[in-house]
Amino acid sequence: MARRRHTPEQIIRKLREGEKLLGENFTIEDVCKHLEISEASWHRWQSQYGGMKSDDARRLKDLEKENARLKKMVAEQALDIDMLKELNPGKLLSPERRRRAVEVLQERFGVSQRRACRVTGQSRTVQRRPPAVDDIERTLRERLRTISRQHPRWGWRKAHALCRSEGLVANHKRTQRLWREEGLRRPVRVRKKRRVGPSRNQRLRASFPDQMWALDFQVDVTVDGRQVRFLNIVDEFTREALATRAFRSCTADQLVGVLDEIIATTGRKPIHIRMDNGTEMTAHAMRDWCRFTGVDASFIDPGSPWQNGICESFNGRFRDEFLACEVFHSLTEVRVLAEGWRIEYNSYRPHGSLGFLAPNAFREQWSPTEFKQQLQLA
Repeated sequence: MARRRHTPEQIIRKLREGEKLLGENFTIEDVCKHLEISEASWHRWQSQYGGMKSDDARRLKDLEKENARLKKMVAEQALDIDMLKELNPGKLLSPERRRRAVEVLQERFGVSQRRACRVTGQSRTVQRRPPAVDDIERTLRERLRTISRQHPRWGWRKAHALCRSEGLVANHKRTQRLWREEGLRRPVRVRKKRRVGPSRNQRLRASFPDQMWALDFQVDVTVDGRQVRFLNIVDEFTREALATRAFRSCTADQLVGVLDEIIATTGRKPIHIRMDNGTEMTAHAMRDWCRFTGVDASFIDPGSPWQNGICESFNGRFRDEFLACEVFHSLTEVRVLAEGWRIEYNSYRPHGSLGFLAPNAFREQWSPTEFKQQLQLA
């Protein structure tokens, strides 16, 4: 006998007919055979619908459907709440953020695209349409990734200066957005507390190239644990790194030799030179060199490195972008790599205080006429 499903009304009608047959002394087997049902179905129907009318059965069926619908609504609402909690806090304002949110919900919760779009407020048409990425933006993204790989300690501002000089982008907001979307943000650098010291050596500020050179020493080690001392010399006006010379130990005679080499190579000589009170700077050899060349030695106060702020800032960049990223095996390797970084710093790296120009480019833009006028006034 083929199995068929009965509605509550049909079940009640059959129960009423079967009860009449039982009242006429028919056996339960004859009643079930007449109704074309099994005895198990008869007893189950008796326990569920016994004594009910057709209207009661219909009302019960409607209540069951309503109960199932409410349970489904509650489950869907709970799932929507869980999906919203999974997303990052904040409003999903841009279509691209909503597109990524829909993909995340589909992957983590296994819901349909329609459901995820309804939760995030994304249009399904926008979701299905692939984002328009032109060749210029694709090239810009690739260039930003290349810059980040080559210079891991750079931020988006220096990357924007390079891309702008190459004609890839004009708006800095676009570079910042793509830099963030590519996940290239470097850790935020914690700035040290600004220290205020005496102004005796801070009153002289460079106003043209080669007016004030600043020098300082910096220490690092090779893999064998031996010390390496770097002599850093910077032009305070152009921010040009004149020397990043590496020594195992540096004497006053070696310091004078580096200064003579810079003057002979560049053909330029400073008017003043700013330095601290280290033994190499206060030695007789350095004092004699300043007297013979006519360079004024401007010493900062003892224990006041903030008075040599330009060179200290350069030391920070040198440490962050070079020393912290390299491993040195020998003094020769240190000198070669340091000289290569110095050339890149002067000719390629954008400098924030120079309008994101490299120091060499900034010097080339400096007007010789204005330089002579400033020199005469000095």
